Amino acid sequence: MESHIERVLWTQDQISLRVSELASDIASDFEAAALPPVFVAVATGAFLFVADLVRKVPLPLVVDFVRSDSYGSGTESSGAPAVSLDLKVDVRGRHVVLVEDIVDTGNTLSCLIGHLKSKGASSISVCAFLDKSVRRKVHFQLVGDGKFYRGFECPDYFVVGYGMDYAELYRNLPYIGVLKPQCYTLSD
Repeated sequence: MESHIERVLWTQDQISLRVSELASDIASDFEAAALPPVFVAVATGAFLFVADLVRKVPLPLVVDFVRSDSYGSGTESSGAPAVSLDLKVDVRGRHVVLVEDIVDTGNTLSCLIGHLKSKGASSISVCAFLDKSVRRKVHFQLVGDGKFYRGFECPDYFVVGYGMDYAELYRNLPYIGVLKPQCYTLSD
């Protein structure tokens, strides 16, 4: 797997430090909340990020998962995300922190914010590990007092590791790396 990586963008130590900083920011913003915030992770890419993040937030909180499919096994979003696994937790009247591995076009995020809003969330914040704003097509609207927490601004490369994949592979890499194009151009 290592031979498939063109270069490492963020090391395990850089990731750990940034996750700690994000957790501190979130904890500060939610310390006075009447109800514990609900962290909704977008499966499967955000599973490592949300696990590390919530362990560093020293507040009562709730964790749930939602799945939205838009990539399949390719490197480009289909542009038509759909919720394929819904929440178990009732978010009505709650503060939600939507935890994403990467925000790219904004299509999936916009879809999920609308979905959570329709379920009655009183505010929706987004905590994106990577923000690839150069590819943004849809400018999403946060709900209520929602904030946007960004781990790293991501250059326009296809990245894997720390939960992010190509065709379900590379999620277990402890860093974020640029996947060599020859590893995905033959099958796309």
